[in-house]
Amino acid sequence: METTSSFFKSVTKRVWSAPQRPFRVCCHDRETRKGITAGTLEELKERALLLSLSAVSLSLVCEEDGTEVDSDEFLMTLPDNTMLMALEPGQTWRQQPVPHSKARNGRDIARVTFDLYKISPKDVFGSLSVKATFQGLYSVSADFQCLGPKKVLREALRVCSTLLQAAGHLLITSASMIRRIIEGTELWQPQRSEYTASWN
Repeated sequence: METTSSFFKSVTKRVWSAPQRPFRVCCHDRETRKGITAGTLEELKERALLLSLSAVSLSLVCEEDGTEVDSDEFLMTLPDNTMLMALEPGQTWRQQPVPHSKARNGRDIARVTFDLYKISPKDVFGSLSVKATFQGLYSVSADFQCLGPKKVLREALRVCSTLLQAAGHLLITSASMIRRIIEGTELWQPQRSEYTASWN
């Protein structure tokens, strides 16, 4: 009877399982890091137990600020690839130590990192993320998201249409000005002959 109920539990778990999402889990000293996919908090804890062979139970906290992950609802609000820390009983979260800044010299002014990635496999061009750190104190980052082929074509056609419209306006304006100049010259010719005749 017990095997039948465990069979139904496993079948129900497979049929009603939550979608798998990626998470990154590190141990207490942040030396071991692993990527794990899980759909529920319980499943994530089971897979995180593989990181620490001695622990019987674990608690999970956000590695960045130490917020405890204690429910499936909170776990689902976290973005994909969130770094979590697995804590054994008796361990507490500590902020990651900031490395001591070395003496600055003229060569160590700025650090710039470029990260090229694709949001979708259909994208022709990848997106670019640029991060610059100046003297280890100030950080500036920019994310340039490139468009898919349809959007690139649409933007190119829009720019082309705008340029052609501007060229059309320029041609119409210049034709109008040339016409006024020509008509103005013809109007001045008879007046000039009358003016010169009155002087003679």
